[in-house]
Amino acid sequence: MTKSTALRIEELNRVLTALKQERDKLNSEAKTWVEKRNTVHEHIQTLKTEAKQLREKRDEINQKVKELKTLRDQARSEQKEKRAHILKVKEKMQAVMGKRPSRPMTDIQKEIESLDWKIQTTPMPVQEEKFIVDQIRILESERAIHKQLQELKSNLIELQTEEKALATKAKLHHEALTKLVEQGQELHKQMLELLTKAQNLRAEADAAHQKHLEYRQKASEVHQEFLEVLQQFNSLKQEIQKKEEEQQAEKLQEMREEAVKKAREKMKRGEKMTWEEFQLLAQQGEV
Repeated sequence: MTKSTALRIEELNRVLTALKQERDKLNSEAKTWVEKRNTVHEHIQTLKTEAKQLREKRDEINQKVKELKTLRDQARSEQKEKRAHILKVKEKMQAVMGKRPSRPMTDIQKEIESLDWKIQTTPMPVQEEKFIVDQIRILESERAIHKQLQELKSNLIELQTEEKALATKAKLHHEALTKLVEQGQELHKQMLELLTKAQNLRAEADAAHQKHLEYRQKASEVHQEFLEVLQQFNSLKQEIQKKEEEQQAEKLQEMREEAVKKAREKMKRGEKMTWEEFQLLAQQGEV
């Protein structure tokens, strides 16, 4: 191997070592970026999972709000109906109040009982009895008016109580749904914040992925250059090996020819030959 060939091999070795180091460095950098991208993707997935959980809670709250609104509106509707009923009862009471007797109901009841007892226990002419029966009928009409007023008052009190209960019920439903609406809005706000973070991180992940691709591309280019130099190196080594083999073959041929020459001279002089020398001459067809 000539000096220039040895220098060329040494130079190619240095180039291969440098290219390998650069390629490995680029691959390591690409790996760093892909790891960063994967880490960011995991963070994004975590944020999405949390956002999904918040969305589910928000949707549950919205469903409860919807149900409470229905209950509140129903209570308000029933309350409105009660108010209308109360007004009707008051109007009816007002009409009956105009017919209310001046005497209290207890006095009227006592007088009815007294007249009734008198009819049952005292003999009297038919005309007088008929007069008393008419009196009792009038008193019973007055007593009926008092009873009607009592029933209307009782009904009014009951309706007013129910109306107040419905108002309270509607108010409680409204307060409960208002709190839930605030909670739902807060959850929605948190969900949007998480999704915004995830969106921002996606840009970061895309940038890391782009860096990864760039370094992979550079590493691939360097590797291609490495393969080209390696091919030159191998070609040169093969060429050197071929020349060395040719030189070795020439050297062996020269040694063989020299051995054949010595064997011939021994045979001419009648000297004893070795087995190897005899075989050489035999191969030449000389013995």
